[in-house]
Amino acid sequence: MNKRTAAYWIQHLKLEKHPEGGAYARVYTSDLLLKQTSLPKDFPGDRPACTHIYYLLRQNEFSAFHRIRSDELWHFYDGDALKIYEINKDGNLIEHSLGLDIEKGQSPFCIINAGNWLAAELIAGSPYALVGCTVSPGFDFAEFELAEKEKLILQYSECTELIRRLTK
Repeated sequence: MNKRTAAYWIQHLKLEKHPEGGAYARVYTSDLLLKQTSLPKDFPGDRPACTHIYYLLRQNEFSAFHRIRSDELWHFYDGDALKIYEINKDGNLIEHSLGLDIEKGQSPFCIINAGNWLAAELIAGSPYALVGCTVSPGFDFAEFELAEKEKLILQYSECTELIRRLTK
């Protein structure tokens, strides 16, 4: 029987509120620095080669649609499965089921490609999910873009219900 709870992880990992929803703590920043001149032109500055956070969603919370300029690698750690929704540049909706029940189509790892919109929520009735997110080149809030509901709906009208539910 798993005695860990969302409160346990928040306390022990010292998680704080995240602007997209949920709670997080940055736990790794690579010492290797990538110079802006070696990155694509849309990166506003130098970046660490890689960063990693713990990220936790509780019941009735969601990660609101957002995007960043880097690839984002999601790892499952504890709790229940998480649904991650990705809208790629062609407007296709990709659903990732992050968890450990392989027979139900879950995977302990998934990749969100740079520049794609993403949002996440728990499967119905789940108390929490603890995951990790690795970003390369490393994450910087300067590149974080939280979706504006109506603009995203205009761009991807076939995902209207999902966008309405998972934007702030």
